[in-house]
Amino acid sequence: METTDRAAAILADLVGFPTVSADSNLELIRYVHAFLEGAGADVEIHSDATGAKANLFATLGPHVDGGIMLSGHTDVVPVEGQEWTGDPFALREHDGRLYGRGACDMKGFIACVLATVPTFAQANLARPVHFAFTYDEEVGCLGARALTDVIRRADIRPSLAIIGEPTRMRIVEGHKGCYEYAVEFTGLEGHSSLPDAGVNAVEHAVRYVAKLMELGQTLRARAPAGSRFQPPWTTLQVGRFCGGVARNVIAGSCTVDWEMRPVRKDDAALVRSEIGAYVNQVLRPAMQRVAPSSDVVTTVVGEVDGLEPVADNEAQRLVAELTGNAEADVVAFGTEAGLYQALGMSAVLCGPGSIEQAHKPDEFVTREQLEEALAMLARLATKLETS
Repeated sequence: METTDRAAAILADLVGFPTVSADSNLELIRYVHAFLEGAGADVEIHSDATGAKANLFATLGPHVDGGIMLSGHTDVVPVEGQEWTGDPFALREHDGRLYGRGACDMKGFIACVLATVPTFAQANLARPVHFAFTYDEEVGCLGARALTDVIRRADIRPSLAIIGEPTRMRIVEGHKGCYEYAVEFTGLEGHSSLPDAGVNAVEHAVRYVAKLMELGQTLRARAPAGSRFQPPWTTLQVGRFCGGVARNVIAGSCTVDWEMRPVRKDDAALVRSEIGAYVNQVLRPAMQRVAPSSDVVTTVVGEVDGLEPVADNEAQRLVAELTGNAEADVVAFGTEAGLYQALGMSAVLCGPGSIEQAHKPDEFVTREQLEEALAMLARLATKLETS
């Protein structure tokens, strides 16, 4: 079977596993485990605390430091509320496009990696190839954070990582961080005719959001000179606001979900400090003067640092050689790459598909993009064999 057809067939299998972040990815992980083990790879499975999800880390080649890690996340975003023209979890092809949830983000890359595994297995590798497939990237890079602990404790460590996020096979050397929070406001319910006798959680949540919006304007003014990001500043946005039961009942609870995407860590530190001080010095005292049981509790969903562009980047040089394109971009969306960079690896993003297709109904990747990814990986196998 031609390599592209093999990758498409593997992609069909992968899309068929409905690995929405809220659900298990274990069937897909077992599939990949069998695939890699059959090729002679050393395969490790690391489950989360619930046992319902797992990361996979595998190695082909010599047991030495300095390997190349091919990385991808196995989870996908939900399809509820989206208008698909076919079953999101059944891959279909039309006019060179392969449609299905995750086809672009980012099972297309994983399929190409698996399709190339026989080539890696047959090569006389001078450096090992590692395969890192994670859970829950879409909800805070939870799997990758757990995997970094595993890699940190291991006796060998990769030196560079290629994260196959959809970049149209262009090199991405930097991206913003992604910090996500859920804030629960607990007040005191009562009849709306006596507002001073209760604590309106919605009203205090509105004040909290107003403070966030004020900080958002401050961040715009802090855009670093020469920033290559679009937009060039750290962004902040509220994604969900939910509270109250009826218009004539003082709201006893409210939840605010928000995120920021820092250009630099100093911006994240500023926002956390300012909003924390506002809660501790203004909101919570005002609420507890009326009802001591009132509170504002912040849950950190995820705090993932960005991928920082660096002058000496082995991963960028390698992928430029493999693709024939030395240009490197930066993007606003977040990935697991910053976590691997923090371990001391050089890292870049480079994978098939476009982020413009990700998370949308009728998500797709083209055969042409799969072919480009397969060509890069085949050249990598040759490069490692002759190094």
